[in-house]
Amino acid sequence: MIKKYFSLIVFGFYIILFLSLSTKSFAQCAGQDSSAPFEVCDIPNVSSQAIDLFPLLGATAVPGGTWSDDNNSGGLDEITGVLNAQLIRSSGTYHYTYTVTGMNGCADNSATIEVIIGGYAGFAEKASACSDDTSFNLFQIFNASNHLSPQSGGSWYNDTNGTASPSVINAETFEPGTYKFTYSIAAIGSCPAVSSTGFVTFFRSPEPGKATPLILCEDSDFSIYSNLDLNDRIAGEDSGGTWTDINGTGQITFIKDHNINVQQIFNNYGIGEYNFAYTVLPTSPVCKIETTVVRIKIEKKYDFTGATLEVRKDICESDIRTADYLVILNQGIQNIPNGQYFVTYSVSGPNGGTRTIEETFVNGVLSFNLNRNNFQQPGDFTIRITEIKEVGSEGGCVNIINDISDVLHVYKIPVLNGSILSTSTTCQNKSAQAVISNASGLVDGLYTIRYNVSGSNTATAQTATINVVGGNASFTIPSNLNSNSGNSIITITNITNAATPYCTNSANLNGNLIINRLPDTANLKIGVSDNCFNKTFSASVTGLGTLTNVAITYLLSGSNSAVQTITLVVTDGKANFTIPAILLPNTGSTTISINNLVNNDTGCDVNLTTVSDAFAINPIPIAPTAVNQPFCKADRATIANLVPNGAQYKWYNSSALTTPLSGTYVLKSEDYWVTETSAAGCTSEATMIAVTVTDSPAPILDTNGQNFCGLENPVILDLSNNTNAPSTVVWYDAVSNGNLLAPTAPLTDNTTYYGFDLSTSTNCISEDHLEVKVSLSHCDETEYETFFVPDGFSPNGDNINDTFTILKIDFLYPNYTLEIYNRYGNVVYKGNKNKPDWDGKNSEGAGFGDGIAPNGVYFYVIHFNKDNKPPQQGRLYLNR
Repeated sequence: MIKKYFSLIVFGFYIILFLSLSTKSFAQCAGQDSSAPFEVCDIPNVSSQAIDLFPLLGATAVPGGTWSDDNNSGGLDEITGVLNAQLIRSSGTYHYTYTVTGMNGCADNSATIEVIIGGYAGFAEKASACSDDTSFNLFQIFNASNHLSPQSGGSWYNDTNGTASPSVINAETFEPGTYKFTYSIAAIGSCPAVSSTGFVTFFRSPEPGKATPLILCEDSDFSIYSNLDLNDRIAGEDSGGTWTDINGTGQITFIKDHNINVQQIFNNYGIGEYNFAYTVLPTSPVCKIETTVVRIKIEKKYDFTGATLEVRKDICESDIRTADYLVILNQGIQNIPNGQYFVTYSVSGPNGGTRTIEETFVNGVLSFNLNRNNFQQPGDFTIRITEIKEVGSEGGCVNIINDISDVLHVYKIPVLNGSILSTSTTCQNKSAQAVISNASGLVDGLYTIRYNVSGSNTATAQTATINVVGGNASFTIPSNLNSNSGNSIITITNITNAATPYCTNSANLNGNLIINRLPDTANLKIGVSDNCFNKTFSASVTGLGTLTNVAITYLLSGSNSAVQTITLVVTDGKANFTIPAILLPNTGSTTISINNLVNNDTGCDVNLTTVSDAFAINPIPIAPTAVNQPFCKADRATIANLVPNGAQYKWYNSSALTTPLSGTYVLKSEDYWVTETSAAGCTSEATMIAVTVTDSPAPILDTNGQNFCGLENPVILDLSNNTNAPSTVVWYDAVSNGNLLAPTAPLTDNTTYYGFDLSTSTNCISEDHLEVKVSLSHCDETEYETFFVPDGFSPNGDNINDTFTILKIDFLYPNYTLEIYNRYGNVVYKGNKNKPDWDGKNSEGAGFGDGIAPNGVYFYVIHFNKDNKPPQQGRLYLNR
């Protein structure tokens, strides 16, 4: 606090300074340094805002100098020298220097004033904090708008817990409630210690809980999520919150709704991310509204079935360190959208491994480069895709990855050193087989070789492809290189791996080839004589020259087809043989052609095209195929109904086959024989069948079986039950071309029905029939009173109760008559069985202008006309 007699102190300083200056010979232009600190203790006093430091310099100080805030207190106006203690933010000792420059005769041109600023703890009030505030500043309990802000540098004390406290606290560590805090600043100089006490109320922050997302695949079973409780997807939440449908799927329909149908979301919106927010309101405005979001993500499943992987390209071992190991992945049956994907692949081999890369699909194609460190030596390296997933996928789907792989072949340089080339003896104009063995310098696989031919035949730079397996391979020397008989030399000059033209090597591998002469066929002929089917067919071969042992391959064509190779001993240039009967199963014209002749002494053969002969084989038809055949007598079947049938078939009823039967002959239960005659007049053996003609008697009606009561709603089945064959009788509405009636079809009064017996064993209907005319007027006396006379009707055209109808009366009293009178006694309607319903119109000439009976009461009389039953009278009401 500022001392009470601040002005007297200042005056005293001036006296001391004046006495001091009077003892010196040179002036102290800046005044005197402080001999004791100047104290400002009452900081909030308005006088602390304007403390003029100049008088504190003493009487010798001359005006016009400049001030400096040596400790950067921030409270000094360096132009006026006026100190505002309220601007100094911390208590302590501060120094301010006054400097005078440019004046002669000054013994001291600067002086420093020391000022002690006492503490000010402010005016504490109260504040509120939310439990989620991890850095709540206790200085918020001071109201700076109404009171001077406290100085910094003091200390805080938690009076409620009895512990020292930092100025910034973590509200999470406090239980909800009000706590007392005191801010204190220590004494300095003669300024006392000061403190201020306030209160902080801590409110619990609302807890929306921790959300667990639901990640699904488009092929998931969404039915199990058709009633998903969103509350089950969060944990640790406050109750009483509300859910919001962020994406507007329409699943949240009222304020307390927390169940959604994921199946509907997928059906309506498909693949995507759908968010539902759970919001909890605070108990105090100091806490903010808290929200957590449950994500439901439905991811797309990609099907890479049919996708292909291509490594470009196979290389030779000399290119291992320089090759570009490019891999191309092409989409399969499904179009893959453009974008970034994680691709995991494996490389086999001693330096292989598994790696995941991020690459881009563009128009269904993704490419990447393999690490050449995976390939250090020749061999076959399998590159296999094991997983592909879209960047950003959260694993909802397991994409379909079948066998997507390719093999990178790193080929050894081919070497034929130490190999052996051998050839098989061949014939003139025939190909020869060459065999390479002991080729230890070749790994299994395909190679292209280049070779030369010298000797009896010559050729250069010929090529062939060989398949090496276990150091062995073979290739064919084509027939055009073997046109001359004698000895040829085969020399392999180069070998190249067929998979890559860059993997090649020179060679010098030789082998001998012996070529034999072909047989002479200039005069060769064959002949076969015509004969009957199943007879012997002999062939004669001539023009064989000096050959002694040959093999011929002959071809049968035409009616018969076969290829046969036989060996023949030749005598005087001729040989004979018999064609096996098994090779001639068919009749007709057959051609025999020799298509190959082999000299068995040398193995050389000649293919032929012009040595042939045609011969005939006369046919005999086989016995016709026929089976026993049943018929119904009602069908009146004839010979024309038998199978087989046609102009080439004849039927007989005797094994002697003397006279064929006409097509109109009516069949009986007896045996029949059938033969077939060919166009050439050849007749087959006969085939016998048995014909059975069956019939059933017409059904018999029970006594009075045609009589029924219409009240019982009789049907066709009831009529069947009144016969001697209730389970097999069938009914038609006409004798010929009638309609088959269902057992449930209702019977109609005075209608005639026609019954036939249908055999369940032969499925034959009886030739004769039963004719029945049905009557529905045979009801028991106990049923006479079962009809009901209505007491009114409403003929207004609404199809409800539009007519006056007495149900069932026509069955009980088929001869009844009905009369209806108006209130004047006039007859307006007369009815009977054939005219049973009154529609509310005048039909008897009563005086109605438009013929329509008006609303009102009418009277009826029923005449039963049976059993002397007296007439019945009553009234009815017509209301339109």
